[in-house]
Amino acid sequence: MSALSAEALAYADSLYNLARYLTGNDADAEDLVQETYVRAEGANAQFSPGTNLKAWLFRVLRNAFIDAQRRKRTSPVDGGLDTVNAPLESPELLRSDLEIDRLRNVVAEEIERALMALSDEHRTAILLDLEGFTETEVADVLGCPLGTVKSRLSRARLQLRERLAHFAR
Repeated sequence: MSALSAEALAYADSLYNLARYLTGNDADAEDLVQETYVRAEGANAQFSPGTNLKAWLFRVLRNAFIDAQRRKRTSPVDGGLDTVNAPLESPELLRSDLEIDRLRNVVAEEIERALMALSDEHRTAILLDLEGFTETEVADVLGCPLGTVKSRLSRARLQLRERLAHFAR
């Protein structure tokens, strides 16, 4: 394992978070992160010192996701065992800390639904912003102009505010 590979592993959780929101499920997210590391290791020679490793890895992940989406569109098989939804548990009233934990889960699910309702471009921009990337770094990861990133972030934030407005009341 190269020194670059060891340093790249520090970003596994951040990469997984973005992959989870892009793919919509844990198994595909894990596969996407694994594909990202395989591609990054294969392109190790192309990585130049002084380049932002985190931004480079996120760009590799994004490109791997786009490639997977293209393959999926041309594949006659859509879905699989990972797409089966587990049955929802029956609602019941809870007390004390358990009730608070359940409310947190409901809010988290609402936020996740709101994020998943965004377009891939808007969701990716928001998630990279949440990961602490600057707008310039987001533009580099997405391979688009800075103005486009600012526009995507603005629109995505507006859509999230509209979808989650009932929590502000």
